[in-house]
Amino acid sequence: MSEEEVEDTPRTYSGAFLAAIAVALLAALGGLIWSYTLSGRLTTQQTELADAKAQNVKLEAELRETDARLNVATDELKTSLGLTQKQLDNRAQELQQREARDEATAARLAGEQKQTAQQVTAVSSAVTDVKTDVGGVKTDVAKTQSDLANAVSQLMSMKGDLSGHSSLIARNATELEVLKHKGDRNYYEFTLVKGQKKPVGTVSLELKRADAKKSKFTIVVYADDKQYEKKDRNLNEPLQFYAGKDPMLFEIVVNSVGAKNTVTGYLSTPKSAPVPASTGQ
Repeated sequence: MSEEEVEDTPRTYSGAFLAAIAVALLAALGGLIWSYTLSGRLTTQQTELADAKAQNVKLEAELRETDARLNVATDELKTSLGLTQKQLDNRAQELQQREARDEATAARLAGEQKQTAQQVTAVSSAVTDVKTDVGGVKTDVAKTQSDLANAVSQLMSMKGDLSGHSSLIARNATELEVLKHKGDRNYYEFTLVKGQKKPVGTVSLELKRADAKKSKFTIVVYADDKQYEKKDRNLNEPLQFYAGKDPMLFEIVVNSVGAKNTVTGYLSTPKSAPVPASTGQ
């Protein structure tokens, strides 16, 4: 080897060694930097992990609290649901009872309506019958009025024993009923026995004599503390006199003279004349 080669050899090795050292240093420095960086990251990760654990603890506490609240709410909901179900059952029972009552009421109303309809039908029928009866009564009344008019027309009009006064008289019981229905005057029937004073209406009458063969009689009238003798009178002859506080025309008609000193007839007085307590009509 030449001297130059000998001298150049250590320098070459020294440069390589230094380069190796430099690389090693750089590697070490890089390792330190990486290790520091990794340590920092690890510390950060540990801190974050610790925070995460703390957050998990907090979340677990909140979760337990939420569970507790949920349990309470669930219990309350169960209670509420139970009460609501009970209320629904009660309400359903009330509705059933109301429906039953409504059905009973509807049935009762239907029965009452049917009964009312029957009553209306009965009343309508009764009204029809009444109308028929009324029609018949009207016919009967018209016939009665016609018969009465005919009967009145057949009555005898005679002049009384007082001058200027005449009236319709009844000659028998049938004609007397016609006069009564005519309604113009009051009528009191009587039968007198000879020698017996008898009250008739508001006056008194006494038969003094009766002649059945000649159909004559004599009577005395007692009125207002006075007496009037009607002597030898005939059958169906109006015997008239005035009586009362305000003098009114009274009338006696004798229709028959009996064989045993009796007479039968009637007393006629105005409608406005006083009447006895017991008329004896």
